Amino acid sequence: MTQLGTERPHLPSSEPRRLSGLDRWFKISHRGSTIGREVRGGITTFVAMCYIVLLNPLILGASADITGAKLTTEAITTATALAAGVTTILMGLVGNAPLALAAGLGVNGVVAFQMAPTMTWAQAFGLVVLEGVCIVFMAVSGIRERIINAIPMPLKVAITVGIGLYIALVGLVSAGFVTRTPDSAQSTVPVRMGIGGHLEGWPIAIFCLGLLLMIVLVSRGVPGAVLISIAVATGLAVLVNSVFHVEGWGLVEPKVPDQVVAHPDFSLLGDIDLFGGFGSAGAVTAAVFLFTLVLSGFFDAMGTITSVSEEAGLTKDGKVEGMGRILLVDGAGALAGGVTGSAPNTVFLESAAGVGEGARTGLASIVTGGLFTATLFLTPIAAVVPAQAAAPALVVIGGMMMAQCARIPWRDLDFAIPVFLTIALIPFTYSITNGIGAGLVAYVLIKICKGKIRDIGWILGILAAVFGVYFGIEGIMSWF
Repeated sequence: MTQLGTERPHLPSSEPRRLSGLDRWFKISHRGSTIGREVRGGITTFVAMCYIVLLNPLILGASADITGAKLTTEAITTATALAAGVTTILMGLVGNAPLALAAGLGVNGVVAFQMAPTMTWAQAFGLVVLEGVCIVFMAVSGIRERIINAIPMPLKVAITVGIGLYIALVGLVSAGFVTRTPDSAQSTVPVRMGIGGHLEGWPIAIFCLGLLLMIVLVSRGVPGAVLISIAVATGLAVLVNSVFHVEGWGLVEPKVPDQVVAHPDFSLLGDIDLFGGFGSAGAVTAAVFLFTLVLSGFFDAMGTITSVSEEAGLTKDGKVEGMGRILLVDGAGALAGGVTGSAPNTVFLESAAGVGEGARTGLASIVTGGLFTATLFLTPIAAVVPAQAAAPALVVIGGMMMAQCARIPWRDLDFAIPVFLTIALIPFTYSITNGIGAGLVAYVLIKICKGKIRDIGWILGILAAVFGVYFGIEGIMSWF
């Protein structure tokens, strides 16, 4: 047996000194990454989700509150970039995970079109703050992590697969490759390819070229494949648009901005009324709004965190490394969304784009958050990348996430239907929460009917009951 004293000369004692403080802090080498990959991944995630800085103002700005007041585009843009920057940097420092946060799509619609018409904007954002407080409490108490760990592994895998389909569909729709049939209420085909069932126009051509380029680069293992493809597609889009003056780009028109610097408007910061909404909308209605915000924020984030972390290789035995800290930051993101006036902030699916580029640590999140913070002053630059250039990343990463299907025990009938419902309803209803809820309710029902109540556990039983209320909330509300 070799003694400790004789081992030391043979140990690579100088190796730890070669690791920079940055590497040691974020465990970059430990997770099989490099600083270059983290930076590329952070930039890629930002490019894939920077559209929220433009889209969130359109959603929140389209509605008026109970007094008829509307929010200005400048104020919402500032609030969106500020909250995304601060919470994503916090995720990097505290959670050490390649997860970026911003105002959640869908839930911002609840704030704008359901809550605001029944109360003032300050009261609506006050309820958002209360949502954040509830989620933070559940994270600190460990309740949230226990709930996540109680969900059976096949259903967790199904969430990852469903989200893969979801982000691929989001990418296809945002690029215009898939569109809604105008008379879908009467038609048996709700969606179609392109316009009129055909692909035409420069925007679609740019998307297809970017997608094909990304597929080739990713399959060949080219470093920076996703970011290179987005940059090339953006450059082509700007060139084509400047020459042919193309229409149909959607929210972002690819053109060189007239100005680079924009002045932020912090007028919404801190303008909240925590409990006024219960008086304006009524206690029951406000409580239902709060319940909806908490449930959606809870399970949307849970699904995204689990699936993206799985893709990044940050899970062990179905548990995410540092989940407690990650959930705490996610809850703080919801709270920050209310304080800034940008709607609840949550982990974005587009984080998977950065993971696909090699991001594995919180350094990528700090890069993404730093870019969001810079966007406070550089909004015109963020408006250069069209959806057709960024969407291929969602399609490719979504396809890669489908590989998790191999881990699902399809022959086990206790899981087959619940897993299918989870996978199908996430993209079909555009809601992670709906898919998770349907899968859990079906799983619990099957176990009860087969006399296997002990397999459920009290946590899943309560979750199934809660989702039963969630799915029937409109009927319940009609009784009051």
